[in-house]
Amino acid sequence: MVVNDLGGANDGSGEDAAPAQQVVNEIIAMGGEAIANFDNVADWEGAQRMINAAVETFGDLDILVNNAGILRDRVLVNMTEAEWDSVIAVHLKGHFAPSRWAAAYWREQFKAGVTKQRHIVHTSSTSGLFSNPGQSNYGAAKTGIATFSQILAKELIRYNVKSNSIAPGARTRLTLATPGLGDRIGVPTDAAKFDEWDPANISPLVCYLSSEACEFTGETFYVAGGEVTRIRSWERAETVNQNDRWQVSELTKALKTMAAEVNK
Repeated sequence: MVVNDLGGANDGSGEDAAPAQQVVNEIIAMGGEAIANFDNVADWEGAQRMINAAVETFGDLDILVNNAGILRDRVLVNMTEAEWDSVIAVHLKGHFAPSRWAAAYWREQFKAGVTKQRHIVHTSSTSGLFSNPGQSNYGAAKTGIATFSQILAKELIRYNVKSNSIAPGARTRLTLATPGLGDRIGVPTDAAKFDEWDPANISPLVCYLSSEACEFTGETFYVAGGEVTRIRSWERAETVNQNDRWQVSELTKALKTMAAEVNK
């Protein structure tokens, strides 16, 4: 396993090798094999080095889990261009770049006759899927990730690659820093009580989506505690239709009726 973590703060500032190395040490202590990688996932060449590190160290790449993220929360009227750009870069480009290099490798392998199943698991968020005020940058990126995953599922099926995304609810450095949430997701004082916010609750779904047993592609799942819920994509709902171009006055009347139904 290649563990990538630049080790920045919640807002993406700074670098620290400790988080990635700690995970590597834990994996090795349990008998696994792992190396740390400290490239920036939003950097084109850095993402390529990360994928190459897996292939060169372990001889192949079967699974890519995209999970990098930062927060720079701000309501729209106070948000700066830098706060928007940095979040979009780490989340959206940080999913695109590693996925692109992994897909290129898998395409070469498939053409060479290696047709085994591969998997990508992306990390979306309910902050985007269900919209959370004060996080327009983060939410836009996270919704984009879910759609990105769906498109990859359609594009990469020819190379036997499955692509799914998760929207996790767990206690992490980012969620603990989210206003109004951090106080609600702490470790239970009763050790015997099920810790529904333990990030370890997310792992079984990631493992399933990364396994040959996985029967899904192009799906997004909400996962928190003991709950796993498939999230429906955008779908058509109420409709008005006629066999001619609408006049504004006609459409105003028709949509007034629709609005009454939607808003009741």
